[in-house]
Amino acid sequence: MLLRRQRFHIALTLESSVVQETFGTVLFIVVVLGVVIAGITLATAGKAYDEIGKGGLFGDDAPKPPGGGGGAPTAGGGDGVSGAVRDEEIRQMLQARSNRRVRKGHSPLDIDAELAALTRQQSNVQADPELIAEVRELVQSRNRRRVRQGKEPLDVETEVARQLSDLG
Repeated sequence: MLLRRQRFHIALTLESSVVQETFGTVLFIVVVLGVVIAGITLATAGKAYDEIGKGGLFGDDAPKPPGGGGGAPTAGGGDGVSGAVRDEEIRQMLQARSNRRVRKGHSPLDIDAELAALTRQQSNVQADPELIAEVRELVQSRNRRRVRQGKEPLDVETEVARQLSDLG
């Protein structure tokens, strides 16, 4: 007859109530320490959380002018990009596209015609009257907000025309 060694279960060596009480104490201590560390981190962070999402990856990031906005430069060379630089970059893009077409066996692009089509001013935008009314309403509400802030109001018709030309 074989005798098996008796295995001791943890419940036999430690009382389960002691383990449960210790678990509650450890959990409470961990939570309290976490809250204290989070509070210290928040208090010492300063303006670090205010800087999230503002770029800052490179030291030469210049702050944007208040009314400058962002995004692609406008046809007038907005955001500090001159029209010549913009046209040269568009020309390089079109030349690369034309070279790809030639390699695939297609006809090359007329770069000058494409450049003219891309940079053409769309001054006479045909817009829906409801859209014009909505943009005018937005400009007027923006002007009211600017007046409350002590700023000079914008010319409504000029701003409506600019907004519509931005929409394309």
